[in-house]
Amino acid sequence: MSVKDGWVGRYYEDFEVGDIYRFALGRTITQADNVWFTLLTMNTNQLHFNSHYAAKTEFGKPLVNSGFTLALVLGMSVGDVSQNAMANLGWDHIRLDHPVFVGDTLHVESLVLEKRESESRPNIGIVKVKTRGLNQHGKECVSFTRSIMVYKRSRAEELSSFPHPETAIEEDEDEPS
Repeated sequence: MSVKDGWVGRYYEDFEVGDIYRFALGRTITQADNVWFTLLTMNTNQLHFNSHYAAKTEFGKPLVNSGFTLALVLGMSVGDVSQNAMANLGWDHIRLDHPVFVGDTLHVESLVLEKRESESRPNIGIVKVKTRGLNQHGKECVSFTRSIMVYKRSRAEELSSFPHPETAIEEDEDEPS
């Protein structure tokens, strides 16, 4: 029997300039998402939480807080882009090109723009990606570039957080196969 690890993200060696990574899952935004994020960040713009007010605007209904949209798309990209990051170095060129509303479903893809070895850390590489969030109709709602420091594969075992089991997992004898 061999142990097969679940998806652990990409290491520096796995990135190739020009590759596009599409996150497998879409995420539908709920009213609770929008209200909770708006309250947590103390954003007092009524366009995010006051339906009566929002109905009087050109949108006709509340907009999803753009901070939430950015955070969600960033979070959705982690498994493909920065699961093994040591640090984010910065975000640039953040664009909000299409409004997002409660009930929209976002999908995320990232394009690898650049990669290079770190000059000061031999176990790290620096990767730059452009990430975007598309709604269910394919409209680009948010995009940004991000530079990250990503561990090389040689650091994978050192960083593993899975505990060493005291005993091996075995099939129960009385369980039907």
